[in-house]
Amino acid sequence: MAKTIKVALAGAGAFGIKHLDGIKNIDGVEVVSLISRELGKTQEVADKYGIKHVTTELADSLALPEVDAVILCTPTQMHAEQSIACLKAGKHVQVEIPLADSLKGAEEVAALQKETGLVAMCGHTRRFNPSHQYVHNKIVAGEFNIQQMDVQTYFFRRTNMNALGQARSWTDHLLWHHAAHTVDLFAYQAGSPIVKANAVQGPIHPNLGIAMDMSIQLQAANGAICTLSLSFNNDGPLGTFFRYIGDTATYLARYDDLFNGKDEKIDVSKVDVSMNGIELQDREFFAAIKEGREPNSSVASVLPCYQVLHQLEQQLNA
Repeated sequence: MAKTIKVALAGAGAFGIKHLDGIKNIDGVEVVSLISRELGKTQEVADKYGIKHVTTELADSLALPEVDAVILCTPTQMHAEQSIACLKAGKHVQVEIPLADSLKGAEEVAALQKETGLVAMCGHTRRFNPSHQYVHNKIVAGEFNIQQMDVQTYFFRRTNMNALGQARSWTDHLLWHHAAHTVDLFAYQAGSPIVKANAVQGPIHPNLGIAMDMSIQLQAANGAICTLSLSFNNDGPLGTFFRYIGDTATYLARYDDLFNGKDEKIDVSKVDVSMNGIELQDREFFAAIKEGREPNSSVASVLPCYQVLHQLEQQLNA
């Protein structure tokens, strides 16, 4: 019988719970440790999901010999440091997007992964959403080529809240978090590296200290272009909406749903074994561990995204 992969999950907030719900559907995987900063709330989540070990310190979980792998759903600013700690402890690691909030941090994780040979993956979920997989399959089959992507990433976050409307202890970022999804997806879908990147941003919020609005232009080596608009000021439909304009079709992707250019829904229910992008992301992580291979959205494969984000940050700071 195949060995059960035993997992520690750090971060019992909105996204950690999404991973716990996805992992429930995956055979041969057990979450054995839960880490989060508030012990009482963490214990409540652990009780709900039948997790025996609860702690507020990642080091406690890394010290458990039975733990094979760690999933990090922690604040962005901790991602690189915690990923490195997991790899140094001999644990496979999946870190939620973004890999880091600096190019230096991303490069350090990638270098250590190469040195250890462990599976290290970043949660670039758009690679796994069935809607985007459908488009990717068309591209791989030679049936569709991107001419332009038009992407809108819109939230209403004028105060420091998470996806569940709970107060956050850290500040989210349009460039290093939300733009990372599209920068990586554009290069991945275009099948061509990004060679031009430009950005402008709106006023800096007086309390949060971040730009609340941003516009990014990208061009791939093959000529495809991408326009990305981001806002934390949008009081309307929330989320990220992708328009793929290609040589043979137009597609509109809204999370796990896909439509053609006439807004007719396309059935993507048979694209993969689930319609849950987070679950599919986790399935890839565990499959890579079992098969001893590099996963889709490995830290090595997403590193070019963080090189582009660094370039854009340099422009904005100038």
